Amino acid sequence: MAFGVANQSLPGRGPTPGLRFALYAILAITLMFLDKRGGWMEQVRYAMDAATYPLQLAVSSPSTAWSWMRESMRTREALRIENEELRTKVRNLELRTMRYEALAQENAQLRGLRTAIPPVAEKWLVAEIVSQQPRVLINRGTNNGVHKAQAVLSDQGIIGQTTHVGPWSSEIILITDVEHAIPVQIERTGVRTIAVGTGNEGELALPYLPGNADVVTGDLLITSGLGGVFPQGYPVARITSVKRDAVQPLAQVRAEPLGRINRDREVMLVWFREGHPAAPVPDPSKDLAAGDANVKPQPTPPKPKPEAAAGAAEQDGSAAPASGTARPGTNAPRPAAAPTQTAPAAGPRQTVPVPTRPSGTDASGRSGGTQAAPATAAPSNTAPAQTPAQTPAQTPAQAPARPTTPAPSAEDRE
Repeated sequence: MAFGVANQSLPGRGPTPGLRFALYAILAITLMFLDKRGGWMEQVRYAMDAATYPLQLAVSSPSTAWSWMRESMRTREALRIENEELRTKVRNLELRTMRYEALAQENAQLRGLRTAIPPVAEKWLVAEIVSQQPRVLINRGTNNGVHKAQAVLSDQGIIGQTTHVGPWSSEIILITDVEHAIPVQIERTGVRTIAVGTGNEGELALPYLPGNADVVTGDLLITSGLGGVFPQGYPVARITSVKRDAVQPLAQVRAEPLGRINRDREVMLVWFREGHPAAPVPDPSKDLAAGDANVKPQPTPPKPKPEAAAGAAEQDGSAAPASGTARPGTNAPRPAAAPTQTAPAAGPRQTVPVPTRPSGTDASGRSGGTQAAPATAAPSNTAPAQTPAQTPAQTPAQAPARPTTPAPSAEDRE
């Protein structure tokens, strides 16, 4: 008992709390004073911050990582939704742009069709191409007034004509079809011919032009108005090649249609005014429905008599032929006139005067007597000579045996 009590140690007595507080307060005041005066505690704080930063990072990393993951997931979802909205907007804008472009092209084409309507057209209708195999099909039919063999045009030229017409659609045969032929006319020369389809896109043939036909590359082909389908003067094609062979009697001519047959989406159906000069001529195999009863044949003017024609020719001031010769267009020769000696003078046209022959000479100018002196050429404004009715009767000696010709002029003798 005593051994156990003797070995038990008693706790030692330390400083009192007041003393410890006083020591800590003095130490704090001293450190603040030294930091204020010398600034050496800044380095201590910097070292302590560097030492405690890994501990702070390790403590705050779980919450920071969770916040980062949550923000990342939220941002990814927001970006995905925003991308979907932007893609939808872009798609809508592209469709709207395409629609606007199509409307602009259609508007331009309609304006072109409007300006390309020929004056002979009474009314017109725009049709849309629905199908192009094997022939062109449009969305207009008998309910719209379309009839068979109706002209189909574009803003550039002829497209074709309707062949089969239904209630709501019609079939068009193109001018390039091998079964189609169109009467055309060369604008430069006015030569009419027929252009037939070759079956090839953008090519027509003119197989009925002779080898010596006046046609060159670049000539414009227009409709002639014949055939009862197309109006007169509407452009059809332009000549692209002309080949002539001495062996073949016909020329090989090819032309390119002006209408965009395989590129146009809208075409134009036209109704023409009846009685217009440029309207298509009806089919000649059928009788006309009506005619003009006021048209009457005109009387033929009477033919002029030879005597009256001769008198009119003399009154026109033509030069009188030499005496003793028969004037062209008259029956009786003129009486011989006495030769006169005058000085040579130039006529109204500055020609050399022609000597006259005395009566009794032949056409060659030979006679039994001497050569007559030269006489001046009668000017064009001299008095008219006597008509055959006023000429006195000639004796057999004065009348020539056969009609003589006028004396040769100076140019003929030269």
